[in-house]
Amino acid sequence: MSNEILINITPLETRVAIVEDGLAHELYLERANHRGLVGNIYVGKVQRVLPGMQAAFVDIGLEKAAFIHAQDVVELDQHGMELRKPSSATPPIRELLHEGKRIAVQVIKDPIATKGARVTTHLSLSSRYLVYMPKTDHVGVSQRIDDEVERERLKQITEHCRDERGGGFIIRTVAEGADESELASDAKFLQKLWLDIERQLTDTNQKFPRRVHQDLPLYLRVIRDYVRPDIDRIRIDDEDVYEELTRFTNKYFPNITARLSLSKGKTPLFDLFGVEDEIQKALKRTVQLKSGGHIVIDETEAMTTVDVNTGGYVGGKTLEETIFKTNLEAVGVIARQLRLRNIGGIIILDFIDMKDPEHRRTVHRAFAKVMVKDSVKTTITGISEIGLIELTRKRTRESLEQQVCDLCSVCDGRGVVKSAESVCYEVFREILRDARQFEGEKLVVVASSTVIDRLLDEESTAVADIELLSGKIIEFRHEPLYSQEQYDIILV
Repeated sequence: MSNEILINITPLETRVAIVEDGLAHELYLERANHRGLVGNIYVGKVQRVLPGMQAAFVDIGLEKAAFIHAQDVVELDQHGMELRKPSSATPPIRELLHEGKRIAVQVIKDPIATKGARVTTHLSLSSRYLVYMPKTDHVGVSQRIDDEVERERLKQITEHCRDERGGGFIIRTVAEGADESELASDAKFLQKLWLDIERQLTDTNQKFPRRVHQDLPLYLRVIRDYVRPDIDRIRIDDEDVYEELTRFTNKYFPNITARLSLSKGKTPLFDLFGVEDEIQKALKRTVQLKSGGHIVIDETEAMTTVDVNTGGYVGGKTLEETIFKTNLEAVGVIARQLRLRNIGGIIILDFIDMKDPEHRRTVHRAFAKVMVKDSVKTTITGISEIGLIELTRKRTRESLEQQVCDLCSVCDGRGVVKSAESVCYEVFREILRDARQFEGEKLVVVASSTVIDRLLDEESTAVADIELLSGKIIEFRHEPLYSQEQYDIILV
């Protein structure tokens, strides 16, 4: 089956799905009222230096101050170029920054939950084939290009693209096979863009903190960053954006223009390819496997756990074979869900325990193989005796859940609420406390209908006993707006 990119445009939101073999594997969202910040360059002001953490907070004009570590503060030589040294030689943060210092920074990680953006002074600009680093003097090649002849060819072409101002380049994976004119065009574009940014950075008449460069909108970044040779078609459901993308690709990436397609059908683009259903499934804890097994995904701030279960699957000849087949099936589903949900940080995969060491090795190899397609940097450990695999996946933006969901106002993100029985017992304890401390003949219990119904039904005998113990009449009142855990006791 073909691989496609779907671009869904509405006035308030842009959504992009990468569909491989008929299934959505990656999803990107950008809302008009809060675009992503990664790649943006700011002139900021150091707000606070934290020597104990080897870090500082930088005011870049956002609601939350950005965070910068000492290792992300680049030292420059007398010519304004980066001093290259091992990370172990990082000097104390107070030697690099001080409160009130004017500083040019670039966002490398979007704000996530309560944390501000992560920034660096190592500035870079990206194009289709190259990443330009104006303060370095070397040319590097993506490790994913493993053909040594091709690596050397690309490196020599790019070396010739460097102008009198110097600067370095990283050659991106998609540059494999690109010709000299394409690389030269990219290099020229980035060097001109940097000149404009540099003028703004050195203009002391402008106020700061302020933004001096904003990365492309999502639908243009997709063309620049995610169109691979195996992408057969790019479908867009908005005519204006389709025309803009056509002009953009004609100018910068003419080999992509023929793959653009305007979707005019009555059925919404994401519905047509089943992406809407996949988004809804990706917001649930449980993901069903075709065999009848399932996986359970739990995201927390510290880490994400993925638990594999056989469920109703009994297809193997033996229990060990059933477990092995379920784990192998789960491998592909887990890899796709990690990409689709954009889960980052520490991830623990709890496969069903396999006794056969060869089965464990096969499952580990299968998982490592499917994760090769993931464009996000991932590090995978071996599989333990009890079937655990630990991996880290680089986190640069919010996960799907963080982007589209709020913490539950009832359970405050716990995922559970106290049972009606437990709340009833809390009410009884509070009545007895109040009865000893305060005068009055009557108490009114205000609570949710679920709790009140239980107090008047299953707990009615206990209520009568509490009335005798407290010496007070107890009345009950439903409050439709109360959650199950909320209640009030009023002395009358």
